[in-house]
Amino acid sequence: MRCGADICGTAPVIDELLRIAARRLSSAGVPNAVQDCRLLLGAALGWDQARLIRQGDSAIDAAQQAQFEAFVARREKREPVSRILGRREFWSMTFALNGATLDPRPDSEAVIEAALAMLGDPMRPVRIADLGTGSGCLLIALLSELPRASGTGIDISPAALRLAHQNALTHGVDGRSEWRQADLLRKGWQESVGAPFDLVIANPPYIPVGARSELAPEVRDYDPADALFAGADGLDFYRVITNSLHDLLQPAGTVILEVGMGQAGPVTSLLRTHGMVVHPPWQDLAGVARVIVGTGR
Repeated sequence: MRCGADICGTAPVIDELLRIAARRLSSAGVPNAVQDCRLLLGAALGWDQARLIRQGDSAIDAAQQAQFEAFVARREKREPVSRILGRREFWSMTFALNGATLDPRPDSEAVIEAALAMLGDPMRPVRIADLGTGSGCLLIALLSELPRASGTGIDISPAALRLAHQNALTHGVDGRSEWRQADLLRKGWQESVGAPFDLVIANPPYIPVGARSELAPEVRDYDPADALFAGADGLDFYRVITNSLHDLLQPAGTVILEVGMGQAGPVTSLLRTHGMVVHPPWQDLAGVARVIVGTGR
């Protein structure tokens, strides 16, 4: 943080540092500036949020202040807190991130909710494929809830697959998961993933390439482009996935797809074209149709 006249030459206390940092981030257009500052200072100190509140009148040493200032400088450039800290909470689990992985969003938890509801019995020994697995958060979260399930995470990026494997080790599901490289846009990719599966899940790229300028800087500048964009209408990967369901799924299997705003109708049509029974969409936290579920006849 820039050394202002109000803190130079002093050992500022926590509450004062937070006020100064929050003003700085707010001026840079950062949403939720106060909350972000608290998360970043907690990480710099190694403290939880309750301790920050209890000890808000405590001074911190120069090294801790320097670390916090470095974090704030990155957030001022609109780098997400999760990228700065290298981790994200998802489904009450902590997942490591890197530059090859999408930053998981809370709305994607609707994929997990839909999958658990569709599967019913958590003791079923199902096989799951996660297409475009990234950090592995969707597959790992499901395996944590389904003790007899196994799964394969598929991604084009070796760096993403290595990180997903590390996340699986962290959460104790490495023995029931595997990670395979495949390019979904290349013909015949499904032959290398060990199909058929009982359940296919995906949060594929779905943003039209022309919508790049409409994205928040946190997404546009820090999420990998190949995890975001999918052709002129954003539907390229849905076409690939639905065209592959005959090879990927058991006859009565289920596919669960996260979709962008306004894409529920087109994706539903794609699934029906390929003979799937489509269920009512699952909504995200804002009430948007976010997850489409199809089952084989």
